[in-house]
Amino acid sequence: MDLIIDDLTAIDDKLSQRHIDLDPNGYFIIYIDKNERLIYAKHFTNVIDERGLAVDPETGKVIPARGKVERTNTTVFSGRTAKELCVQIFEQTQPCPVSFLDHAAYLGREFVRAELALVTEKEYVQD
Repeated sequence: MDLIIDDLTAIDDKLSQRHIDLDPNGYFIIYIDKNERLIYAKHFTNVIDERGLAVDPETGKVIPARGKVERTNTTVFSGRTAKELCVQIFEQTQPCPVSFLDHAAYLGREFVRAELALVTEKEYVQD
């Protein structure tokens, strides 16, 4: 069983290093609140420049992929399950804040990981 988990982890780690085109509709910061038993997804807008980098539409500065960035989110979604968040974001919010299918798939995977962390009382770190 450990060998299978190691293999799956290796595949996942490798795929996490691939290049992705950033969604021009913005990005999400996902976290959990164990006390409230909720998954949160803060949505932030951005503009994609000619180099493919996310830029803050207010300041024109590139948004770094790592480290803390002080920005104001446009919306905060919250739910108890991955499905609840997906329904809110993809079915109930118009216009949808996600424009790329790969971004939607990524969010679904992250919401499931966050839900699992809540259920198992483990830490959650967004990939």
